[in-house]
Amino acid sequence: MPLEMNREVFITCAVTGGGATQDRSPHVPRSPEAIAESAIAAAKAGAAVVHCHVRDPETGAPSRDLALYREVTDRVRDSATDVVLNLTAGMGGDVMFGPAEAPLPLSNSTDMVGATERVQHVVDCRPEICTLDCGTMNFAEADYVMTNTPGMLTAMGRMMTEYGVKPEIEAFDTGHLWYAKQLVKDGVLDSPALVQLCMGVPWGAPDDLNTFMAMVNNVPDDWVFSAFGLGRSQMPYVAAAVLAGGNVRVGLEDNLMLEKGVLAQNHQLVEKAVAIIENLGARVIGPEAVREKLGLTKRAPRS
Repeated sequence: MPLEMNREVFITCAVTGGGATQDRSPHVPRSPEAIAESAIAAAKAGAAVVHCHVRDPETGAPSRDLALYREVTDRVRDSATDVVLNLTAGMGGDVMFGPAEAPLPLSNSTDMVGATERVQHVVDCRPEICTLDCGTMNFAEADYVMTNTPGMLTAMGRMMTEYGVKPEIEAFDTGHLWYAKQLVKDGVLDSPALVQLCMGVPWGAPDDLNTFMAMVNNVPDDWVFSAFGLGRSQMPYVAAAVLAGGNVRVGLEDNLMLEKGVLAQNHQLVEKAVAIIENLGARVIGPEAVREKLGLTKRAPRS
């Protein structure tokens, strides 16, 4: 893929995530109401897409509760603010092993379920986009493996495609892009595909620019890509992604700070990204333009 700046950029805001950030900032939304309100505020600030996980409203722990997804979806759709809804499908593939000398039995923290259960909320809520983590990897913590086997990805990808939801391929390393291209070749995913380049997530692709460009150069020319970096790399990757021809993701899933010593809110991170994009001479596009670009169908609120 040639290096050519993107002049028409969409912003995704990753509103809350599934990591253990709930006690590190009071701005990380927990309840469906708070998640929806933060998503709507991000959309008003310029995000065309909001990427949502759900959490236990009391503890803030990540959840797969279908009722919580329904409430977030309904609240966003019932609002007067238009935005493309992107739900995670990354939950349910978490394997936690025991210590090195006794890896089995698995830890009680393991959350591993079948393909149908992993996408049940997607089938029920019908977001316009949902994520598909295209690989298995050691993920951040010592004995945690994010598990997405070829069979699991094929089954999940087919269900997403069948129900008219656009998969957003989450690529944490170059091999994930390699397999994503195989899924398209096999007819599991439609082409052109949508991909998110996830930089700096331990222990995937590091967030240096040489690795980033290796990722970019492995994205087929007709695909649409977005990218993000974690923590202090979030805003530099806004600029890097635009300059490399892509779109951008910001939000509290990936970064809690607005600047040193100042905790961020989602809409503030979006506003900061808008300023960077416009200062580069590009234009931030809205949800209708994104739907046209990606071939999405807007879902009506449930009656």
